[in-house]
Amino acid sequence: MMISIYIEGKKYTVEDSKNILETCLSLGFDIPYFCWHPALGSVGACRQCAVKQQYFSNTIKDTKSHLVMSCMTPVSDGSSIIIFDDEVEEFRKNILELLMINHPHDCPICEEGGNCHLQDMTAMVGQTYRRYRFNKRTHYNQYLGPFIGHEMNRCITCYRCIRYYNDYAGGDDLGVFGVHDNIYFGRVQDGMLRSEFSGNLIEICPTGVFTDKTQTQNYTRKWDMIFAPSICQQCSVGCNIIVGERYGKLCRVENRYNGNINGYFLCDRGRFGCDYVNIDNRPKVPSNKQGDNWVVLNERQAIQEATNGLKYNCNRIIGIGSSRASMESNFSLLKLVGPDNFYNGINNLEQERLLLIIEILCNSGIQVPSLHEVESYDTVLILGEDLTQTGARVALSIRQAVKGKARKDAEAQGIFDWQSAAIINNAQGIKNNILITGVDKTKLDDVAILTYYDSVQNQARFGFAIAHVLDHTAPEVKDFDSKLNEKLDIVVQKLMEAHKPLIISGSSAGSKELIAAAANIARALKNRGSEVGITFIVGEVNSIGLVMLGKKSLDAALIDICSTNTSSVGLIVLESDLYRHAQANQVDVALNKVNYLIVLDHQYTLIQKKANLVLPVSSFVESDGTVINYEGRAQRFFRLYKPQSYEKNTVILESWRWLYLIHDCYINYIRKKNLHIDQIIDAIVYYFPKLIGIKQTSPDASFRIYGQKLARAPHRYSGRTAIYANVDVHEPCISQDDDTMFSFSMEGNHNVQSFHKQVAFAWAPGWNSPQAWNKFQDKVGGNLHSGNPGIRVLHSDNGATLNWFNMIPQSFKIMKNIDRWLIVPYWHLFGSEETSQRSKCIQDCMPNPYAMINQLDALQLKIQKNMLLKFTCAEQILCLPIKFSSNLPTGHIGLPLGFPDIPLFLSGMYAQDVQGVLL
Repeated sequence: MMISIYIEGKKYTVEDSKNILETCLSLGFDIPYFCWHPALGSVGACRQCAVKQQYFSNTIKDTKSHLVMSCMTPVSDGSSIIIFDDEVEEFRKNILELLMINHPHDCPICEEGGNCHLQDMTAMVGQTYRRYRFNKRTHYNQYLGPFIGHEMNRCITCYRCIRYYNDYAGGDDLGVFGVHDNIYFGRVQDGMLRSEFSGNLIEICPTGVFTDKTQTQNYTRKWDMIFAPSICQQCSVGCNIIVGERYGKLCRVENRYNGNINGYFLCDRGRFGCDYVNIDNRPKVPSNKQGDNWVVLNERQAIQEATNGLKYNCNRIIGIGSSRASMESNFSLLKLVGPDNFYNGINNLEQERLLLIIEILCNSGIQVPSLHEVESYDTVLILGEDLTQTGARVALSIRQAVKGKARKDAEAQGIFDWQSAAIINNAQGIKNNILITGVDKTKLDDVAILTYYDSVQNQARFGFAIAHVLDHTAPEVKDFDSKLNEKLDIVVQKLMEAHKPLIISGSSAGSKELIAAAANIARALKNRGSEVGITFIVGEVNSIGLVMLGKKSLDAALIDICSTNTSSVGLIVLESDLYRHAQANQVDVALNKVNYLIVLDHQYTLIQKKANLVLPVSSFVESDGTVINYEGRAQRFFRLYKPQSYEKNTVILESWRWLYLIHDCYINYIRKKNLHIDQIIDAIVYYFPKLIGIKQTSPDASFRIYGQKLARAPHRYSGRTAIYANVDVHEPCISQDDDTMFSFSMEGNHNVQSFHKQVAFAWAPGWNSPQAWNKFQDKVGGNLHSGNPGIRVLHSDNGATLNWFNMIPQSFKIMKNIDRWLIVPYWHLFGSEETSQRSKCIQDCMPNPYAMINQLDALQLKIQKNMLLKFTCAEQILCLPIKFSSNLPTGHIGLPLGFPDIPLFLSGMYAQDVQGVLL
């Protein structure tokens, strides 16, 4: 309901369910605060947000104003709020002085300096002098792992850290200890924080208690960095991030607010896993293999060599794309080799799963919720997906969905959503229903009311059985295991009781049958009138987009290369390690058939040793492009810097630029003007009209605001001479960006209410820290003023209905005296993803490679803890340390797929010759 209030004598119409602080911030007023956060609610711990309130109504007139804490006081109809008053300002100053008594004078050396909410609030209240002259309380700083630095002496006891870590993110190893003015926030003992979302403490903390350790080697103040809006490349969720650089090094990764996706928070892989772009040992100049030697080429020579190699040595050119490359780069390869010769680089089984997912998303008529909308569902069924490891940010949203019942019950009792402590106390442990199936435990099991561990085949049968019980027209599972009837009844009952059920599955379990079962369940629930939603997690950042461009798999490419009649085959491999996705012997046979091999990548892989020409390409922070996430949302990322600006001898171009230059040279076409990414996007839309949304994700390079481009740097950005002093003492020209509407400087527009969605950095007058996002939103915690970035390119017809899927698998059975062991994936947030595993801090967190087996299987094989498990799979011999699980079904071997030397394609294959080997 909307009510009227007065702020500084002016009348405003506002929502009656908000507190004064949130209301005033949404209206653009500045009120200092510490403990309140839009995602965490209010607890009234810091007492910094004081205002005066005077209440008026038709029957009551309050003749005196009262000091109130604005974060703990709801707005009331007819009340008058005074923000700027001598008594209020004096109160805030006194409170801040008390909070700062033990805070050290270390702003010049604090890594939070220039990005600090405490600095902003101190300036806002005008508290510039300290009277305290005694010894300060000091604390021991803990080791919290390779990600987070700890400086407890800077703490002002706002309690944000544990409220986020424990109550919001579900962590259990960070606590608050002590009493009175001797409060300590940390772990019981030193050690790495166990939550996969610990990095958000850096932005949650309003001071410098929790800092980013990974910035230390390349640390730079916020005002000395260039920023760019980008998209996290480490999984398929597509979280929005801000990347910052200095001297050609990625220095900082921050959360970029998007009300539809990640909101205020990232997972630790996304925040800390990008350091691979700083690796010195990467391709930097084109290299041509001549005999046993590699010859360095310049740009022109490389293009001519590629053209000559393909034109005069090859009768057919095949291109293999990549799901970690942008839409523009994959399309450029398709344009060069032709649609018939373009293969997407995804193995055949994974492609089948992706095509099935796209069919369901487009033609089922079932709602595909955004990540933010996931939090509103009251029952969630997860089939076979270890979400915390494969789509971590989705798992964090599931944890918020769990609390929906508590919020709903609190609302019924007149408790507002921002009264977080009251909601927790009122809830008494009640929660929404989470139901999980998998091959082993997951990190979400702690909030689940039911878990079921079994083979993927049996999980799929369980899913099909659920659908049949919900709707008897769905296919029936014959010979269903009666031992599972109790679990089946519980799941069906909870789904039938749900008003908004959500079904989640994905491709990571390695089973298209599981995906089909999820679709059947969702359709059955829709037939019953439920507001059902469905979500599928996929492998990589652009998996969905890549399959939309081409449907020929990597397996088909290898077969075609080997079966082609001509011996002069040219092959172009785009940003892909083929050995990760296909059997080594098959790749080797195919590459031996290739007459000329060109590899484009920004990292070294094994395949480059067999290349004739290696072209170094830009990483995502050095290029522009578009990716399409798991829900079919196209999003744009922008170049942060040009490598050549810092290393003059490098010849690094975007993949799409290399490919178009080769294309033009190959057909003897002379381009009259420079190639721009807008031209590539126009071509994509022309050939693939359904991808029109890609063009709408961002304005083109001609976009201006009052004649200005958009700034990539804060207005305090240091002088150009100082910035590039390590390159040349003479003042260089500023790099020009002809591909986008951004400038590589502070010169340009950065109005927080401008009509653009691509925010390069979170800064507003008086707001230097990440708390500045309230200035960019239409209301606190809402959408950006111009709307959230990203456009859905996959659209579901609400009236559409798919036929029932009937691909019910046979139940998994162990054949006695047959040496066949099914390989199942164990995914790890730290280690399973190809690029982030090259980052030093991620490597520090990766578990050692292992083989997981059931304890009963270990007894049968007479395997003990101090042994290695040796087996053969896909003509590859593996010998790994053993781990034991009581949940993993017998007859299975679990492997951390994606780890070095443990390729992805092993999922769903069978191992033989399994035996224990002594260390």
